[in-house]
Amino acid sequence: MNKTVNINIGGLIFHIDEDAYQKLTRYFEAIKRSLSNSSGKDEIMKDIEMRVAELLTERQKSDKHVINNKDVDEVITVMGQPEDYRLDDDSDDKAAAEPFYPYTKSRKLYRDKDRGTIAGVCTGLGHYFGIDAVWLKILFLILFFGFGTGFIAYIILWIAMPKAVTTSEKLEMTGEPVTISNIEKKVREEFDSVSNKFKNADYDKMGNEVKANATKVADGVGEIFMNIFKVFAKILGAIIVVFSSLSLLGIFIASIVLMFSSSMPDNYILNHISTPIGLETPIWAQGILFLLAFGIPMFFFLLLGLKLLVTNLKSIGNIAKYSLLGIWVIAVGVLISLGINEATQIAYDGKTVKKEAINMLPTDTLFVKFKNNDFYSKDSFHHTDFRLTQDENNNEIIYSNNVTIEIMKTEEALPYIQVERLAVGKSAVQARNRAEKIKYSYKIEGNQLILDNYLLTAVANKFRDQKVELFLYLPKGTLFKTDEIFKDYDRTNNDFFNLHYSSKDYIYKVDESQVKCLNCPVDENEYGDVDGEEVNITNENDSTDVVTVKVNGKIVTETKAGKSKSGKLTVGENGVIIKSN
Repeated sequence: MNKTVNINIGGLIFHIDEDAYQKLTRYFEAIKRSLSNSSGKDEIMKDIEMRVAELLTERQKSDKHVINNKDVDEVITVMGQPEDYRLDDDSDDKAAAEPFYPYTKSRKLYRDKDRGTIAGVCTGLGHYFGIDAVWLKILFLILFFGFGTGFIAYIILWIAMPKAVTTSEKLEMTGEPVTISNIEKKVREEFDSVSNKFKNADYDKMGNEVKANATKVADGVGEIFMNIFKVFAKILGAIIVVFSSLSLLGIFIASIVLMFSSSMPDNYILNHISTPIGLETPIWAQGILFLLAFGIPMFFFLLLGLKLLVTNLKSIGNIAKYSLLGIWVIAVGVLISLGINEATQIAYDGKTVKKEAINMLPTDTLFVKFKNNDFYSKDSFHHTDFRLTQDENNNEIIYSNNVTIEIMKTEEALPYIQVERLAVGKSAVQARNRAEKIKYSYKIEGNQLILDNYLLTAVANKFRDQKVELFLYLPKGTLFKTDEIFKDYDRTNNDFFNLHYSSKDYIYKVDESQVKCLNCPVDENEYGDVDGEEVNITNENDSTDVVTVKVNGKIVTETKAGKSKSGKLTVGENGVIIKSN
C-alpha cells in the first residue's frame, strides 16, 4: 500500500505514488546538475518539464489514474538519462549518441513565427509537408490574384494554426525527437544566436539606423495626417462656400425687399412677413442694417471657404478687412440700440374690460356665432396675426384675427359676455390707451350672440400685440349651441368644456362642474361629457316636419309641424326636455 501525492509539472496536476515521485524527483535533480554550467538553464528545464508533462498525460488512462514507477520509467526511456549525452561548452562537434528508444519521426502543425515573414503560416506548412516555404508562398499569391481565395485561406490558417512558442513545440514542428539533448541543443542555439548578435552588433550604426527609421516613420505618419487634413480641408471648404453663398444670396434678397417694400403697391411685403409695424426706424433702413449685420460675417465666412479650397488665393487687403469690420461693428451697435428701444415699447400691458348681460329665458338655447367681414377677408377660417389693409374710407388700418373665446361658469341668474381688449406699450398709460383704440364689435339678438372674428386698429397705434379675449359666462342649466368656426377661436379648458367637431348641430348644457353634450355620439365620450340624450331641434325657418327627442336610445316625444305651425322643445326646471305647442 503506497502513499500518493499531487504534483504540478509544466502547469498540469498529476496523482503519483510516493516511489514514482522520488524517482522523478531524482531524475529532475540529475538533469539540473548536468545543466549547471549550461547557458539558458532555466529555459531548458522549463521545456523539459513541459515535455515530461505531455508524456505523462499520454499515459493517463483516466482522471483517477495514479502515475507509478512503470510510467516514470517509460518517460525516462523516451527522454534519456542526462549522463548519457551531456553537452559541455568545450566538447567536440560530435555529439554523444542518443539513447535508443522506439521513435517514429512525425511532425505537428505549428506556425513558425521566428522564420516566417508575416505570421509564419507558409513556413509552418513547409516544415509539416517537408517542402520549401517559398513554393507555398507562391501558391498563396496565385490564389490571391487569380481567384481571390488566397487571402481568406491564409487568414483561416492564421487563426487555426497555433504558434510554436516553446522549445518542445519547435522540435515537434520540425519532426525532431523531444529529448533532453535536443531541447538543450535548441535552447543553446537560440541563446548563442542572440549572444552573437549582441557581441557583433555595431551599436552606433544600429542607433543611427533606428534614429533614421524613426525619423522616416514619423515623417511618413506626419505626411499621411497632412494629406488627410488637406482632403478634409477641401471638403470643409466646399461645404462652407456652398452654405455661405446661399446665405449671402438670401440675405441680399431679403435686404433688397425690405429696402424697396415701401414703394410696392398695397405694402405687399409687410402684409406677408412678420416685421414689427411702427418701428421708429424706416423699413428701408432696416434692410440696410440687416444686410450689413448679417451679410458681412457671411462674406468673411465665404472667404474662409475659398481659402481652404484655393491655397494661393489672394487676400482682399487689410484696408478692406478692417473697413468691413468697422462697418459691421457700427451696424450691430445700431441694431442692438434699436432692439433695446423696441423692447421698451412692449414693457407694459394694458387692458380694457366691457361686460354685458344676455337677456334670455332659462329655457332658451343660446346660439353663439362668429361673423366674418368680407370687406377685409373673404376667408372666415383664415387666421392672421396682423395685416395692413384699408377701410371703406381708404384709410390704412391694422386687421387681425387675434380673437379668442372661453366658456366660463357663473353663479349669476343671467349669462353675460365679458370683452377684454389688450395691448402693450412703453408705459401702462400708453398700453391702456392703445387697448382702448381697438375696434371690436358684437351684438345680441334674442338668444343669438354674434361675435366678430377680427379686430381693427389704426396704423398710428402700431402693432403692439393687440388682441381681444372673450369670456362667455353661463349659469348652470344653460343650453347653448356653437357654429362651425367656433372651434378656431375656442380656448376653453377641455376638462370643463370639450367642443365636439364632428357636427355643428350638437347641443351643450352647463352642468355642475362640466359642460355636457346632450346629443353627441357615445364614442366621443373622451372627457366624460356625453350625457346620452339625442336632441333634434327644429328652427322656425326649418322645413323639417318631425322633431324627435331620444333619451338613452328611447324616443320620449315626437312632434309633427305643418307649414303654419311648428313644434317646440323646452327644458323644465329639473332639466327634463318637454314638448310644447
